[in-house]
Amino acid sequence: MLAERAYWLAWSQISGVGPVLLQRLQQHFGTLATAWDAKEHELQQVEGFGVQTIAAVSAGRSHLHPEQLLLEHQQQNINFWTPVDTDYPQLLLEIPSPPPILYYRGNVELQENFGQKSLISIVGTRNPSEYGKRWTRKLSTALARNGFTVVSGLADGIDTEAHHSCLAAGGRTIAVLGTGVDVVYPSRNRDLYQQILYQGLVVSEYPAKTPPDRAHFPRRNRIIAGLTRAVLVLEAPTRSGALITAHYANEFCRDVYALPGSLDNPRSLGCLELLHKGAGVILGEDSLLEMLGSMPQIDQALPPATQLPELAPELETVFRAIAAESMPFDLIVQQTGFSASQVSSALLQLELVGLVSQLPGMRYQQC
Repeated sequence: MLAERAYWLAWSQISGVGPVLLQRLQQHFGTLATAWDAKEHELQQVEGFGVQTIAAVSAGRSHLHPEQLLLEHQQQNINFWTPVDTDYPQLLLEIPSPPPILYYRGNVELQENFGQKSLISIVGTRNPSEYGKRWTRKLSTALARNGFTVVSGLADGIDTEAHHSCLAAGGRTIAVLGTGVDVVYPSRNRDLYQQILYQGLVVSEYPAKTPPDRAHFPRRNRIIAGLTRAVLVLEAPTRSGALITAHYANEFCRDVYALPGSLDNPRSLGCLELLHKGAGVILGEDSLLEMLGSMPQIDQALPPATQLPELAPELETVFRAIAAESMPFDLIVQQTGFSASQVSSALLQLELVGLVSQLPGMRYQQC
């Protein structure tokens, strides 16, 4: 596990190799450690690895030493997850571009990571009306009091109202940053940031000391959408980062809800556009809670041994090695002690009989 973490970190340092290509590498080679030693002609077999990307890989591998890099990186970045860590947020593993490194500060609640507690994101304009602020406070408070964790981006406006209201109601909130987890932006939210560290969590895909950059925030929005079961857009003009988050939510098969507003209010036009395209309409706290309560549960109990059909010893060993919250392929290989080809064959057979399902990112869970 430690070795594979080092390779996730090393690969993430190579220019041109982003989250999507890392997913393809892992799926093709089984582990990123194996991919690190792959020849150039082997890398060419992976979709997206053209001449320029392979040249960048060769340059990166010539001077990066994964184990040493991990040790040095941890000096300034103590807390982070990679997709091979069992505590990595499960819902993020379902999206096509999970962050290869997810840094965090604050208080981790594993029920959130394992999908056993629902996370709901609230996003919207940085310049909301009083109507938008009022409904953000109402909905954040209702969610917090009913056991939901509220996720937002620590930006001005709707984000700030959502975090504040959730904390005031005694709930948990998660801030997803477009900077390093130790950089507060905007700086006037420093006190709010400190409260979140005490009563929630701050996460980012950017390492410590990373300053704000305009390109980071649209990418940050995919994490907000990916972490949560549903996205609430409270107020947004037609050109808004909140609509980017809603777009990602649709792509990731998350629920999207929008607060209706007036056609005369430019801040409501993005929400009205979402409603026109099929988003759920927010008609009040009780109505929203009822809709969120009808979302299917994603945590599944392990089937008792008495329900299992008779399996060959090798198949049963692989099945028992898979945790309820899903596991990456390479960890199953480590847990069983079998070869990668044996595990791959066993997983295929278990899928065919309906005992195991494959998730994006070469992860498997019991059905």
